Amino acid sequence: MKVAILAGGLGTRLSEETTVKPKPMVEIGGKPMLWHIMQIYAAYGFKEFVIALGYKGEIIKDYFVNYHYRSRSLTVGLRDGEVAIHQRDGEDWIVHLLDTGLDTNTGGRVKRIAQFIGDETFMLTYGDGVCNVNIVRLLDFHRAQGKLATVTAVRPPARFGGIVFDGNLVSHFAEKPQVGEGWINGGFFVLEPRIVDYIAGDATLWEGEPMERLAAERQLAAYRHAEFWQCMDTLRDVRHLENLWATGQAPWKVWR
Repeated sequence: MKVAILAGGLGTRLSEETTVKPKPMVEIGGKPMLWHIMQIYAAYGFKEFVIALGYKGEIIKDYFVNYHYRSRSLTVGLRDGEVAIHQRDGEDWIVHLLDTGLDTNTGGRVKRIAQFIGDETFMLTYGDGVCNVNIVRLLDFHRAQGKLATVTAVRPPARFGGIVFDGNLVSHFAEKPQVGEGWINGGFFVLEPRIVDYIAGDATLWEGEPMERLAAERQLAAYRHAEFWQCMDTLRDVRHLENLWATGQAPWKVWR
């Protein structure tokens, strides 16, 4: 099963970093946030990724094209340019890098990804958040519900809009998370290919009409994750994540 990651946004609220790199390439512990997210999925056996590129996508392409060289010891013959790579036992990932447009909105990127993936269930997440959700249990939950989409609902800081439940389904979205249970969209979706029918085109916001329609038609299930989740919206968030990593207290590090 493929894992799709939205990595094309501008990241304007983190402009201290994103003027020179895309948001998913902001580093935590010397590794891009994108790498941390991929490690979470790979720890559960999901190792094929489809990354939706947009803003400064060439930096993400360069990272993966040269990944083998960046993360290994090398011997370089300067006379003929021959490069010998040592320690070849690296990550056994497959990474598809899709140009999905500079100005394409999240829904448009999801639709382009889904059309590339084809007629199969796939995972989806954002390129700026980590958590310690059990991906296998999330997938099992999605299959048990028999719906077109499952969103991982999390409990975050109160600046986000909230999810209101009807059993294991999403009823609607609330503007103020202080009202009711205070759960929000934490990403880490499981989606069926038919969700493309809910997305009009490149200008569509995934978190808007498509998710609202899925909820209204009782096709959006919610997997409640009450443990660690953290997005990376501001420099304060970066420092918080960096501190957790540096002190060996990173709950999202579910890999060895």
